[in-house]
Amino acid sequence: MINRRLLLATGLFAGLLAGQQAPSTDWTPLFDGKTLAGWRETEFTRRGPVKVENGNIVFDKGALTGITWTKPFPKSNYEVRLEAMKVDGSDFFAGITFPVKDSHCSLIVGGWGGQVVGLSSIDSYDASENETSISRTFELGKWYPIALRVTDGWIQAWIDNEKLIEISLEGRKISLRPGEIELSVPFGIASYSTKTSLRKLEYRTIPPPAASGVK
Repeated sequence: MINRRLLLATGLFAGLLAGQQAPSTDWTPLFDGKTLAGWRETEFTRRGPVKVENGNIVFDKGALTGITWTKPFPKSNYEVRLEAMKVDGSDFFAGITFPVKDSHCSLIVGGWGGQVVGLSSIDSYDASENETSISRTFELGKWYPIALRVTDGWIQAWIDNEKLIEISLEGRKISLRPGEIELSVPFGIASYSTKTSLRKLEYRTIPPPAASGVK
């Protein structure tokens, strides 16, 4: 009888835990490698074609061209990773717009002539003007791993496995650069006048910093 009661209590406790929305440690795919399921083409005014080709998402040249996620997406305490390739062009080949609590921001990779990396916008200054701005050279035809982490207190970003951005949110105004990039909300990826290929898109939720002890 004692063992049956113990097993029953254990089962009930496990059921309660299963019912909680605890942060996931597993990566959730954002791309099935075959279709744009879960995405819509972002309705930029002078966008280029978007297609799936050879297992990659391909943005052809337009002005702004991109895709926006149509399913629920976390507002904080999450990570995103993907690989992006600049196929042709001279401006940003990955502009990732993402939630930051009740606001949004964009990680720009290769903007302003092809070399600027940064966040748009911090305190109303865009990626070429604020302290996250970094200059990097990006080769045509090379896959670049990109990772983004957003917590209640920080934004961090890695490119080619190098941490390039780490900024505290305390006392900062986070916003989007005014313009059509606002169509990418809540989560979207875009390029500007550049042909781009994307693959290995996925995200996961993570424990809040107070629970994990990590920024």
